[in-house]
Amino acid sequence: MQAFLKGPSSISTKPPAAKERGAAGAAGSSGEGKRLKPIPWVEKYRPKNVDDVAFQDEVVAVLKKSLEGADLPNLLFYGPPGTGKTSTILAAARELYGPELFRQRVLELNASDERGIQVIREKVKAFAQLTASGRRSDGKVCPPFKIVILDEADSMTSAAQAALRRTMEKESKTTRFCLICNYISRIIEPLTSRCSKFRFKPLTDKIQQQRLLDVSEKEHVKISSEAVSYLVKVSEGDLRKAITFLQSATRLMGGKEITEKIVTEIAGVIPKETTDELLSVCQSGSFEKLETLAKNLINEGYAVAQLVNQLHDTVVESEDYSDKQKSVIVEKLAEVDKCLADGADEYLQLMSLCALVMQQLTQNT
Repeated sequence: MQAFLKGPSSISTKPPAAKERGAAGAAGSSGEGKRLKPIPWVEKYRPKNVDDVAFQDEVVAVLKKSLEGADLPNLLFYGPPGTGKTSTILAAARELYGPELFRQRVLELNASDERGIQVIREKVKAFAQLTASGRRSDGKVCPPFKIVILDEADSMTSAAQAALRRTMEKESKTTRFCLICNYISRIIEPLTSRCSKFRFKPLTDKIQQQRLLDVSEKEHVKISSEAVSYLVKVSEGDLRKAITFLQSATRLMGGKEITEKIVTEIAGVIPKETTDELLSVCQSGSFEKLETLAKNLINEGYAVAQLVNQLHDTVVESEDYSDKQKSVIVEKLAEVDKCLADGADEYLQLMSLCALVMQQLTQNT
């Protein structure tokens, strides 16, 4: 009898404790949920809708029409990296489908995913064959097609691209394809003829500066106007690279003002004084000095590929060299760049380049 009486009491006392623990756990989890997760600024400030996309007016105009209810063609976005190709189609898809249907209606495959002929035949084909309804949960009209985004499409094999063209044609009632690439010449002709092509232009300095200042303001970053201009110059029209450099510089400085010198260090750019010194040593004709300077450059950790890019600009813009000297030096720069891309030794390539520059600059003196 006592055991029977103890049973309910023990049962009745435990649930409240469990409930308390559950409530405490829920409170803890909600507190953690409220705490903002640290995410890269590139993702944080990625355009959320089509209107936020900067400088790509033609693409935005076409996508706006499709958002208003017109049909969407198969798309091919091409252009330099960091100009907003992926951001644009993702923003358009979010506006079309809303947050609930976005995951069901959009299939995104990147170069990091397996995208051989088998994946195109199975995964893409299976997704394309599914039918889609024309209503969203919030009551808005939703297009009766799905979107397949193939990012870095220029890295797909020719066989996979060939397999895709039939699927693209056959499933046109239920699916639209958006191919994204840096080099349109690597996409086979049958695919390019099935798509509306849009070239994404490198962003202008003014647009980039505006975006960087907006991000700096929202993140309370102190940055000089010279540093912003230099950041734009270093990133070469790639806004993603510019924002990443800005975030790295902010973390390095820890609240202090970001200067041009800090941007130079973060971006791995070789200071102008160093490149000028290299050219003056080549002009002096002293091979010993050249060897010492080349060793110092390598030991400092500067990338020779970066030096090649900067020397190219300096030589082409300079008025101190004849056209013949420029052509010989630039040809050697191209050769060195190719060798470095193939994995050649940096020091040997640097010495080879500098020896030729020295020969060109000293042969008339």
